[in-house]
Amino acid sequence: MTQGYGPQDPNQSGQGQPPYPPQPPGYGSSPPPPGYGPPPPGYGPPAPGHGYSAEPSGFYMGHRLANWPQRVGAYLIDFLTVAVPVLVATALFPGRDSSASGLVATLLWFLGFGVWVYNRWIMAGRTGQSWGKQALGLKLLRMDNGQPIGGGMAFGRDLLHMIDGVPCFPIGFLWPIWDAHRQTFADKMIRTVVIAD
Repeated sequence: MTQGYGPQDPNQSGQGQPPYPPQPPGYGSSPPPPGYGPPPPGYGPPAPGHGYSAEPSGFYMGHRLANWPQRVGAYLIDFLTVAVPVLVATALFPGRDSSASGLVATLLWFLGFGVWVYNRWIMAGRTGQSWGKQALGLKLLRMDNGQPIGGGMAFGRDLLHMIDGVPCFPIGFLWPIWDAHRQTFADKMIRTVVIAD
């Protein structure tokens, strides 16, 4: 007589015999095998106090955001770099009586525009700092990766600043006073922040 799997011998009584073979010791009583372990650093929900959403108002990605007076000061410095050649053109050639004076005035106007393009779009797009931001220690960065925004986005941001002045002028320019990320409407659309460190 053999004991094992399969049908039992009909001549056997089967009394006192388990219907199935005995199970190995500890079967079913041991804990399940461990999973993949804890997630590596940088995965899963952020630790308390380390996630961007947990940052206090006035901070983003660990950087202190520029306040409204700093932003206005930087813009005024940028504006004055353009206004100087334009004011010189207006002061020296108010009536533009001759063609020579008209030509010089026009060249000074173009010089002002060229300075604006270089300062606000090329330099600020490449480094995050125009001359005004550089003087006050500010930097314009993308929200998604903390890098400078590039010339094209800097140009687009300046164009979108027109929207800051349209609804209930100048509510968009004042928005950084109470906004958690201290953004104008243009900043919100382009997804940029201005940091002060």
